[in-house]
Amino acid sequence: MIAALKFLHIAALSIWCAGLVGLPLLLARHHPADDQHQYSRRRLVTHVAYVGVVTPAAVIAIALGTALIFLREVFVPWMFVKLALVGLLVLAHAWLGHVTLQVGERQGDYTTPHPAPLLLVSGLTMLVILILVLGKPLVGDEIVPAWLLSPRGHLLPVDEVPR
Repeated sequence: MIAALKFLHIAALSIWCAGLVGLPLLLARHHPADDQHQYSRRRLVTHVAYVGVVTPAAVIAIALGTALIFLREVFVPWMFVKLALVGLLVLAHAWLGHVTLQVGERQGDYTTPHPAPLLLVSGLTMLVILILVLGKPLVGDEIVPAWLLSPRGHLLPVDEVPR
């Protein structure tokens, strides 16, 4: 069962990451001077790609990844670093949604931002996540503030507490 979940997680993650690379390039092709036919075609492709493919893949990847964390009981510091980086990918995804919406609602009145900054941030984030997952480095507890390591008078819901 875990192998099947990992396979589905990696498949959804691959689609999501491909969308984070492909959509900025596709959105950069929008031009305010496009005629109605070009605009409509590009708008349909970007909208369907974002709403129908990339966003469901992101939701599935995150849901399966969360399930795998609990099934495999991976409560180690490198995983928390990875989760913070996944949060950065979620922010990139949300920004892509904003740009897709602006292009769709403001034809000829909106110039898409250059794709290079988002591609750089997304690509580096994906690379670091891949290194963390494949290398599983020994990350010390010093990356986490001490107040996050104590239960503050309440029991934690899991036995695995970083020390």
